[in-house]
Amino acid sequence: MTPIATETRHPQTQGLQTLPGAAVLSLALEGQIAALNAVRPALPALEQAAIAAAQALAQGGKLAYAGAGSSGLMALADCLELSGTFGIPPDRTPMLFAGGAAALLHMTGAVEDDLSLAEADFARAGLGEGDVAICVSASGTTPYTLAIARMCKTTGATVVGLAHVPDSALLTLADVPVCLKTGPEIVAGSTRLGAATAQKAALNLISVLVGIRLGHVQDGYMVNLVADNAKLIGRAARIVAALSGQPVERAQEALAATAGAVKPAVLVAAGAAPGQAHDLLTASGGHLGPALERLRK
Repeated sequence: MTPIATETRHPQTQGLQTLPGAAVLSLALEGQIAALNAVRPALPALEQAAIAAAQALAQGGKLAYAGAGSSGLMALADCLELSGTFGIPPDRTPMLFAGGAAALLHMTGAVEDDLSLAEADFARAGLGEGDVAICVSASGTTPYTLAIARMCKTTGATVVGLAHVPDSALLTLADVPVCLKTGPEIVAGSTRLGAATAQKAALNLISVLVGIRLGHVQDGYMVNLVADNAKLIGRAARIVAALSGQPVERAQEALAATAGAVKPAVLVAAGAAPGQAHDLLTASGGHLGPALERLRK
């Protein structure tokens, strides 16, 4: 049987264990850089994935993530950030991770083969028509991830598949296939290395475009953040001040008047009453830029 690309030996690793430490690290770094470069050809597919995800969320649907092992960890890292960065409620972004929370403390390979776990997780997530699931598997053949993708197709949810092997089962099944051709790892089969780096970068790109399309980013600022600690409270005040052109003190007053919500606080700091700020944002579909333009006319 011909091994898949993610399992084959890297051509430069003969005698790897005999090399000086600096040479090993240099080779490892080159592998990371090559993995990131592998993301660029996938940009059109990543844009398509982001548009589908943003549309699902804008219409009240869910954006789910699914994966096992290292691929699941990359998916989880992106999933967990959506609430704090873009203010998207966690119940709208379910994570389906093989083995659940217990597997985060002690990862075992067996859970990725357990289809009953996939069935239970899928039922709990409640995915269906109008939802999107980003399914991540380095080989494109992980049983847990494939099972989630197949169940999504059955219920009408859109599948975004991220994998590193062309024509793999996941990419063939996906509505939006994203192939990241990272090739062999410097430790054969250890896809926590280059493959995971490419996955994390690709997921970052998807989610940042989702946030922008939903209107949660204005001029590079996260205007729908959830300010739930001292650092973020300070950040929110600086964002409001910068976008409204008012002093930080005025920004803090505006945030107090909007219960900490950044978008309406920008409008209040710029001269709107809280009720007017709400109406302006409703009229603009939650996008701050058009609401500011209407206020300033």
